[in-house]
Parts: sequence; C-alpha cells; structure tokens
Amino acid sequence: MQKLKSIALWKKILVGIAVGLVIGFVSPAAAEFISPLGSIFLRLLKMLIVPLVFFSITSGICKMGDVKQLRTVGGCFILYIVVTSSVCALLGVCGGLLTKVGTGTTEFLAAAEAAEAAEYSFIDNVVSWFPTNIVESMVNASMLQIIVFCLFLGVALLALGEKAASVVHFIDESSNVMLKITEYVMEFSPIGILSLMATMVSTVSGAMMMDVVKFLVMDNIIAVLVLFIAYPLIIKLFAGLNPLKFMKKIAPAMIVAISTTSSAATLPVSIKCSDEELGVPENIYGFTLPLGNTCGMNGFAVFLGLCCVFASNLYGFDITAGSVVKFIFLGLILSIGAAGVKGAGVVMSTVLLSSLGMPLTLIPILAAIWPVIDPAHTILNNVSDLTGTVVVAKKLGKLDENLFNK
Repeated sequence: MQKLKSIALWKKILVGIAVGLVIGFVSPAAAEFISPLGSIFLRLLKMLIVPLVFFSITSGICKMGDVKQLRTVGGCFILYIVVTSSVCALLGVCGGLLTKVGTGTTEFLAAAEAAEAAEYSFIDNVVSWFPTNIVESMVNASMLQIIVFCLFLGVALLALGEKAASVVHFIDESSNVMLKITEYVMEFSPIGILSLMATMVSTVSGAMMMDVVKFLVMDNIIAVLVLFIAYPLIIKLFAGLNPLKFMKKIAPAMIVAISTTSSAATLPVSIKCSDEELGVPENIYGFTLPLGNTCGMNGFAVFLGLCCVFASNLYGFDITAGSVVKFIFLGLILSIGAAGVKGAGVVMSTVLLSSLGMPLTLIPILAAIWPVIDPAHTILNNVSDLTGTVVVAKKLGKLDENLFNK
C-alpha cells in the first residue's frame, strides 16, 4: 500500500487510461458496469468548482502584497504577468482559429444540444459578467460572475491591508482546505478517468483522434515559439541583455521544470539561478518568484486559449469577437487563479468548460493528454517568472550586470 501511495499521480492516471482503453475495447458491458465511477468523479469535480475558484483566486490576489508594495516591484511584475498571460492566451486562441482544431468531428455536438445557442452581443456579454447577487451566482455556478466578484474582493482586501488581516487569513486557510479536498479528489482521478475512458473509447472516432493530435501539436508549437522567441525578445528589448546568455544561465531551472512538471519543485532552483547566475537581489526575486510560482502560469494560459477554441468547435458554439474576448479573459484569470496542486489542469479545465456553459464530456480526453502537454506548460511558467524577474530588476536599476555577464 505504501508503494502504491509513492507512485506519482500522473503515472497512476496513465495506467488508468491504459486499463480503461483495454476495458472499452474488450468488453463494452464491463465499461457500462463501471460507468458510475466516472459519473462520481465528474460530480466531485463539479463540487469543487465554486469554492475552489472563489478562495483560490481571492487568495492569489491577496498574496500579491499590500498596495504600497504593488506600486514598486509588485506593480511592475504583476503588469508583466497580466500582459504575458493575456498574450499567451491570445496566442492559444489564434493557434486554435488558424488550425480550426475541433472541427474535424461532429460526435460531440449531441452533448451540447441542451445548451441554447445564445445570440451573441458583445456589450450584453460583457454586462453579463457582472453579478447582481453573488449568492445567486454561486448557486447557479455562474463562474464569470464569481470571478469578477473575486477580483473586486481581492483588490478591496489589498487596499484595506492590516484592517482586513483576519479576513485574508480566513481566505488563505479556506484556500488551503479546498486544495486539500482537491488533492483527495485527484487521488480518485485514476479510477474515475479509467471509467470515463472505458465508457468513451467505443464512441471516439478516428476523426476525433486526429483533432486531439492536432490540439497536442499546436499546444507544443506555441509553447516552443513563446519559449525561444517571445522570452528572448523580452530580455533583449526590455532589459537590453543577451538572450542566449540568459537562457544558458537558467538551464538548470529549465531541466528541473521539464523533468518534474512541477513549478513548486523548480522554485528553489529558480531562486538559486537568480541569486548566483542572473545577479538579481533577494528583495526582488524573493517577491517575484514565489508570486510568479502562484500566479504566473503562461503555459496554462496558452492551453486555456487553445482549449476554448477546441471545445467551442467540438460542441458547435459560434466563435465571435465577443467570445474571443471572453476566451482571453478566462485564459488570464484562470491561469492566475490555477490551484497549485497535482491535477490542477484537469480541475481548472472543468472550471473553464463550466464558465463557457459547455458539457464536461471533454474532460476525460483532456485528462488523457495532460501528461503529454504538462512539461511544456511547466517550463513556460518557470522561464516566464525568471524573465519577468530579470526585467523588473533591470528596470529598477538593481540588476548586477557584472554577475549576469560573468
């Protein structure tokens, strides 16, 4: 039993996917028999959505420091996170629109028949993001309204500072509780995904598999472009430094990120690189790197933008200018508020689909491909944090360029 617990969750999920595929191909009757396990897993994910988003996003905003701190180091770095995450989400959307990912099959259209195709008005759409009654928004799981309320709440708590310390403490502790519950749910995920894969495998066509492969390829292509073109350009244009030297000095952090697929595990290495190789003072990297580790999820923002287009095409939702704005907004906010736990991508994908008013039938496929795309996301997240840290240090005149150029 102890050996089973020590196995990494992603390995368990891969085993669950493989076993589910075998059961689905060999015995559809057995797949139907175990299908309630998949239904339970989806219900548990839905159970997490509202409280997890409420506490995680609000807590994430509160971790940005007080308002005074936000005006200096925090202000520069938070602006960097907002801009780069928005651009990454936009790149994901553009990649999806360019390749028309999700249009090669119609088998998911039936799952969306219950969802009414709303007449899309950009103004009405934006107005609908703002809640009139937050309790009603929570009851109806109106995720965009909940997210907007969390933004107001987080900023208000930051502005109040010590006066609201007890509320901030409560939200932080509640966020920790929700993360622990999420861990429990994700421990059940290999079994739930096994059941979902077994149920789904007999209905997935070759065309659907081609769309999934197209999704995987596009996600990784965008990640490579951001990593080797966008970040070096930022270093060159905004810090005036040698991009090749920067990439060489952060190589240890990149290796740890891609091998562990864990931003938390990479943080100590990123701190070491900032201190000993990049010439960033502790009073800057000590704030920016932990904050970026929590809020700077550029890799996930790419995925969210691409997934919005993928899901919209699969379920037959029209993609308009208003919906593109919504996709970018969700890519920004959900990447900032992503829970720092194993399987967070699967959980936040559930939040994404719920926010778009779409069924959750895509979740098992996203869970199946997650181990393939997670390394690219993790390395993108961590290099983004280091890039922003160097730019902020340079802009504030605190970068030790002698050490950087050594």
